Amino acid sequence: MVICPLPPSPSLVPLPTPVPRPRLPAVAPRLRHPRPRHPLRSAAPFGVPVPRCPRSRPAPPRPSGTRRRRHRRDRSGQSHRWSRDSTGTDTGKPLQTPTPPGPERAEPLPGATTPGETDTDRHRHRHRYRQRRPRVTRMLSRSQPSAERVPSPEEQEWAGPEALCPGWLEDEAPDGEVPGDSGDPDGATHAYERLQSALCQEGLPPTLDCSAEPRTGFGPLDMTVCILGCPTPFLPVLLEGGTRCPGAMVLCLSPTWASRVPSESSPGSWSLLLSRGVSFKVGGHSALETFEPPRRANYVTGTFAPGDPEGGWVGELARDLDCPTGGSVPLAHRLEDTLVTRWVLAARAGLPVPPTLAFVLGARGDLPAEPAAPGVRLVRLQDPQGQQSLVQEEVGAFLGGTAMEPYGQVVVRPAGWRWRGTGTRSTHRKEEGAAVAQAVGARLRGLTEEDSVLLEAMVPTARLPVPPPRSPAPRLPMALRICTLVCRSWGDRPQLCQVACAVGRAESPVRHGAALPQGLDSSLQQWGVVAPGQRRALATRLREATEAAAAALLAAEAELSPRQRGGARARTDILGVDFLLACVDEALELVALAANGQRCLETCALAEAMGRGVGEPRGELPRLLAEAVLHRAQRHLVEGKDILLIGAGGVSKSFVWEAARDYGLRIHLVESDPEHFAAGLVQTFLPYDSREHRRDEEHAERVLELLRSRGLRPHACLSYWDDCVVLAALVCQGLGLRGPAPAAVRVAKQKSRTHRHLQRCRRGRPPPAAFAVPCRRLRSHGDVERAAGAVPFPAVAKLEFGAGGVGVRLVENAGQCHAHAARLWRDLRDDADHPGIGLGWGNAMLLMEYVPGTEHDVDLVVFEGRLLGAWVSDNGPTRVPAFLETAACLPSCLPADRQAQLVRAALQCCRACGLRDGVFNVELKLGPAGPRLLEINPRMGGFYLRDWIREVYGPDLLLAAVLVALGVPPVLPARPAPRTHLAGVMCLASEHGDALAGGGGMEALRELHGRGLVRLNRLFEEPEGAGEYEEPLLSVACAGATLAEACERLLGLCQGLGIDSPRYPVEHFLSHFK
Repeated sequence: MVICPLPPSPSLVPLPTPVPRPRLPAVAPRLRHPRPRHPLRSAAPFGVPVPRCPRSRPAPPRPSGTRRRRHRRDRSGQSHRWSRDSTGTDTGKPLQTPTPPGPERAEPLPGATTPGETDTDRHRHRHRYRQRRPRVTRMLSRSQPSAERVPSPEEQEWAGPEALCPGWLEDEAPDGEVPGDSGDPDGATHAYERLQSALCQEGLPPTLDCSAEPRTGFGPLDMTVCILGCPTPFLPVLLEGGTRCPGAMVLCLSPTWASRVPSESSPGSWSLLLSRGVSFKVGGHSALETFEPPRRANYVTGTFAPGDPEGGWVGELARDLDCPTGGSVPLAHRLEDTLVTRWVLAARAGLPVPPTLAFVLGARGDLPAEPAAPGVRLVRLQDPQGQQSLVQEEVGAFLGGTAMEPYGQVVVRPAGWRWRGTGTRSTHRKEEGAAVAQAVGARLRGLTEEDSVLLEAMVPTARLPVPPPRSPAPRLPMALRICTLVCRSWGDRPQLCQVACAVGRAESPVRHGAALPQGLDSSLQQWGVVAPGQRRALATRLREATEAAAAALLAAEAELSPRQRGGARARTDILGVDFLLACVDEALELVALAANGQRCLETCALAEAMGRGVGEPRGELPRLLAEAVLHRAQRHLVEGKDILLIGAGGVSKSFVWEAARDYGLRIHLVESDPEHFAAGLVQTFLPYDSREHRRDEEHAERVLELLRSRGLRPHACLSYWDDCVVLAALVCQGLGLRGPAPAAVRVAKQKSRTHRHLQRCRRGRPPPAAFAVPCRRLRSHGDVERAAGAVPFPAVAKLEFGAGGVGVRLVENAGQCHAHAARLWRDLRDDADHPGIGLGWGNAMLLMEYVPGTEHDVDLVVFEGRLLGAWVSDNGPTRVPAFLETAACLPSCLPADRQAQLVRAALQCCRACGLRDGVFNVELKLGPAGPRLLEINPRMGGFYLRDWIREVYGPDLLLAAVLVALGVPPVLPARPAPRTHLAGVMCLASEHGDALAGGGGMEALRELHGRGLVRLNRLFEEPEGAGEYEEPLLSVACAGATLAEACERLLGLCQGLGIDSPRYPVEHFLSHFK
C-alpha cells in the first residue's frame, strides 16, 4: 500500500513569506514573538525574564554526523519520520533509520548553505516551513507496517546488554527548531532555554541578568567549579553546589564565554578563564554574570558524551588543563566502549559478564596485549577481508564452549564509542553456527580500528515465582534493567550515589530514557523477591559490585598516559554501571553489562526529581555529587600554598609530611630540635628553640623576624602539636592571618582556666556553665588543702598543661592528692624530663571533680563560629588509677540523640572560649544527666583520630585545618555516613614489649597493615616514660561491616599476638562497645 498524504484543508490559508532578516551573532539570534526576551536573544540588558515552560521537551543531543529527524503522528497517535528536500519541503517519503556514521561519512556542518541556495533563501524556506507545518496532516494506512523493524520472536526474550546501551531517541525541538539551524552555531541560546525550562519545572526562579555590572575581585583563594555544555544532566549538582558554596558553581553555555591561556604553574598545560557564566546561589537562584578580569577555574567537567552537540567545544576547552578535570573526550570514548569496559569489569573487578567473543582490527592499543578476562575472548584481525576460516573457527569454538552451555541464543552487533548501543544487530540460535559466522563476517566488512564486532550470549532476565495476580489476565514476560551511578568520593574511593531500575516488555528492550525509572526495592518486590532480608542482601551485593566495578575502571584509567586521558589532571569522577538480574546455577546473580558517563546520570536525576514530585524527601544524589566536585576543587585550591607550621611533633605526626606532599603544600617548619627527621621533608626548615613556652610572646617576635629575614610570606599558619598552639596563634596574629585569637587559645590550653571561664558563661539554654566541672589549680601543698575543701572526693589530679594523659590519677582523699603532687613535682620539672606533655608551661596541677560516665572524643571543624563537621568516637574503660586509654571505636555506639548532645556541648564550650576558626578536639564524659567537659585541645585530634576519621568517613582533618587557616570554609559531608566500623586497642611497652619485639608481633602487624587487614598507628618510636608516666606505644585496629565484626576480628588478632592477657583483658575493654 502506498503512503499518501492528505491534501491541505481549504480552510487553512498559508501565511505570506516574511521579509528576510540578516543573521545575528550567536548570542543574539532573531526573536520570535510573543516569547519573552532574554540575555542570549537580546544584546540590551534587561531585568527579570518572564518564566515559561516550553510547549514540548527540548531535543536531546543526537550522535554526531546523523541527520536531524522530523517526527509526525498519524491519527492513531503513532510517530513516524519524514524526510525533507534541500529547501525544507516535505518529500512525503519515510526517512529510513540511518546507521551511525563512520569516519568517511561526514555530514555538512549545521547551518551550511546548499549549492545554489543563498542565505536569504534558506531562512525564507525555514520560516515558511515552520509556519506551515502545524497545519499539515499526514496519515499512515493501518495496513502499512511501520518503518521500525518488528522484533523477531527470538529477540522478544532479549533483555541483555543491548537493552542497556542504546542511543537516545531523537525528539523534536520546540517549534521544530534545532540549535544548529537557527543562527546559534554554538547552541548557547538553546542551552539557555533548556536551563530556564528546567528551572521552571523545578519551581525555581528564572535566571537574572546581571551581566551589565561585571563582577570583580576574584582572587587565588576563590573557588570556581565550571560546568561546560548542556545544563540538564548537571542541574542537581549546580543547585546543591550553589547552596553549599554560593557563587562557586558556574555554568558555561558557549565556547565564547571561556578562553584558554598557558598555565603559569604547569608548563605545557592550560588554564581555563571564564569571562561569562551562569552562577548559582542559595535557594536555587541563578544569575548570568560577566567576570572582569576573567575568573580562573579550579575544577572543570561537562558533557563529554560521544555524539553530544556540545561535545566538540566542551572537549576542546577541557583538554590539557592545569586544574582537575572530571572527564575528557578520550576518557568518555573509553568508557562508552563496551568491549573495553567489559574486559575491565571481568578481569579486574571479578564481576560476571555475558560470554563475549570480540573481533577487533589491528593492535587496538587501548586493549591489553594478552587479555585474560573470564568470559571475554578477543580475536585480533590484521585485515577483515579473507578471514572466513578464522571467523568460522572462532565462532564454532565459542558456540560450543562451556561458557555458552547455559544459554541458547546469541547476538551479533557492532560496538565502540561511536555506536553507544545503536546499530543493527541480529539474533540467532546457538545451533545456527553458519548463520552466526555469516553475520559476523558481514559486520567485519565495515570494521574500523576504533570499532569491534561482538558475538555475545543473550542472558535472559531472571524469572522468579511471583504472588498471584490481582486480575485473571495472563502475565506478560518483562525485562528489568538496573542502572547505578557512582562517584569518586573522599580519598578517591568510589561511592554508590543512587540506583534506578526500569521495567519493560521483554520483546521491547528497556533502554535509557525509554521508561520511567523506579526504585530497587519495589522492583525486586515486583519481580518476586518478597523476603525483605533477600532484598537487603541484593542491595548490599549491588553496592559492592558497583563500587568494585568503578574501582576497577578508575584503576585502569590511572594507568593511561596523560595524552590518553586527555590531560594530566583528567579523571573520571562520575560514571554509571548497568546490571542485569540473571539466574545462574539456581541463584540470583548480578551480571555487569556496560558502563557509561552520562546516561545513568540523567536516569538517576530523573528518578530523584520524580520522588520529590510525590513528597519524598530529597535524596543523596545531588549532595554526594556536589561534595565530590567541590572537594576536588578545594584540593586544587591549596596546591602550591605556603604553610607555616609551628612544631613538628614526633612519630605520631609523620602523616603530616606525607599529606603535605599529596596536597602540594609548601611547608615551612619552625622546630626546636635542629636534628628533627622532618628537616629534609619540608620546603624550608627554621630551627628555633621555643620549648620555654611561658615566653611565647618573645618567641613569636623572633619567629616573625626569622620569616622576614628569609623573605617568607606564608598564606597560613597553624600547629598540630599541643605545646605550640599558643605560639602559632601569636604568629598568626602578627602576620595578619586567619586563626583563633591567642587569648582564646590560652583559655583552652590551661585546663583550670577553661572550666573557670565556662562557669561564668551563663547565657544559653543550657548555658556553657552547665558543662563545666568544679576544679582548683595546684601550685603548692597549700593549694591542695584549699582545693580539698572546694572539690569533692573522689577527684582527679593532673597536670594543668598536660597532654597524652601523663600524670593523671584518681585520688580518694587529700592525703593521696598530696602524695601524688609531691611525686609529680619531683619527677616532672621541665620539658627535658618528659618531652611533649606540656612541661614547657611548667608543672602546675589541678584538682577536678571526678565525673562518672563513658568517655568520648568529639572532633569539630568550625569556621567563623559555624559548625561544619563533627565526629564522635567512644573510648573504652581507662586503667585506673592512671586513666590510661585502653580501647576506642568509631563510629560511636551511642544513639544519634546522645551523640548530638556531645556535639552541641563541645561546640558551645569552644564558642564560649572564643574558638571560632579551626579544627578542635574536645574530650567529654557522658553521664545520665548529660555531657560534662574534661578538656579542650585547640588543635586537631591526636593519636589515631585523623587516620580513623579519614578511613571511616572520608574527610581529612589536616586538609580541613589548612583550608580554615586559608580562610576557605572546607566542604565536608553534610550527612556523614560511615563506610566501615573500626575498633582498636592501645599497646604498652610494659605490657606488650616482649610479645611485639621478641615474639615477632611487630613484623606481623606491619605485614597485615601493608595488606590492609589492620590499621597500625605508631605513636612513639621508642617507649616514652615508665610506670605511672607511661604513654601508649602504638594503636592496633581492625575494620568490619559492623562494630561487632570489627571487635571480633580485633579480639582474635590480640589473642593470636599475645596482646590479650589477664593483666590486659582486651575482651573486657571491647565489651563496653555495645
